[in-house]
Amino acid sequence: MVPHGTAWRQALVAATEATHRGLHVFPIGRTKMPAIRSPHRDDPPGTPKCRGECGRPGHGVYDATDDEQRLAELFAAAPHATGYGIACGRGDRPLLGVDLDRKNGVDGVASLRALADARGFTVPETIVIATPSGGLHLWYTGPAGAAVQNSASKLGPGIDVRGYGGYLVGPGSWTPKGVYRVAEMHPVAQAPLALVDLMTPTPVQRPAAPARRPAPGRQRSAVLTGLVKFVLQAPEGELNNRLYWAACRAFETGVDPDAVARALVDAAVSLGHPERAAERTVSSARTAPARKRA
Repeated sequence: MVPHGTAWRQALVAATEATHRGLHVFPIGRTKMPAIRSPHRDDPPGTPKCRGECGRPGHGVYDATDDEQRLAELFAAAPHATGYGIACGRGDRPLLGVDLDRKNGVDGVASLRALADARGFTVPETIVIATPSGGLHLWYTGPAGAAVQNSASKLGPGIDVRGYGGYLVGPGSWTPKGVYRVAEMHPVAQAPLALVDLMTPTPVQRPAAPARRPAPGRQRSAVLTGLVKFVLQAPEGELNNRLYWAACRAFETGVDPDAVARALVDAAVSLGHPERAAERTVSSARTAPARKRA
């Protein structure tokens, strides 16, 4: 890459525009990793981790800034930058990213749709960024203080989450596979609380519930129906992974375990999965400790 070349200039312009929208950004390279080397790379083992307290650049997402002058200084220290990262999980209305992969037989878009059906929430319209590999980044805002954790496929196959300490590749960033582009332009929507609950280690505080609520048994039945649908929509090569994940979630609902096992095994078998193999997968999910199910 040519130092301070065309990709560098375009990335700086796009990143600067992002600071004008209140986003915190920093330079990244062609591999989507931070473009400034850590000043602590030669520190001896056991040195306490620095997240920018030393004042020098090279701390990745912790360098992120919404100050135009500071951003220019960061890019000056990163002559081979070809893009920029947008820090997540900061401020009173923290940006949260939902990264939906669509490759190698995995369809994160379908997984999110099935998760929404299973958990009873609607996926709201928001800004959508198209990735060079065919995936999508959905931007949301979350409640202040929500401890959203970064995760990969925890919510479902092909669904990654970016929270505090994570970042999204900004539109206009260049990689050898292509450029990140805005696919749908909408105001950044608030993330549904049901989705935020799944992103956090402990549920966020909800507003007071309406007086009338569905009976617990009906809620659990609806969840199981959604999880069966999730299994039935499995892309080729992902059936067993979906079966295990759905079984783990179903056994947490309080539905009769035998009913869970039968419904999910039947769904898998209807798609050609060997019955004994499906039973082993569901049995494994049933006996897995809760910490391993997550």
